[in-house]
Amino acid sequence: MDWMKILSAVLIVAMLVFLWPRAAQMMRESRKGSQSEWLNVILILVVVVGFVALLMHFVRG
Repeated sequence: MDWMKILSAVLIVAMLVFLWPRAAQMMRESRKGSQSEWLNVILILVVVVGFVALLMHFVRG
């Protein structure tokens, strides 16, 4: 490993150490989604995944 990779790894770990408490606080204080909101999110993700799969099918064919 060269020094650039080591420095990058150290900086990534330092970033995680500094961001983790703030992220945990945001998760505690955020509002919880209802069941219908989660179903909408799942539906949108399924549509996006289906669209990407369709595009991949067109590119291959």
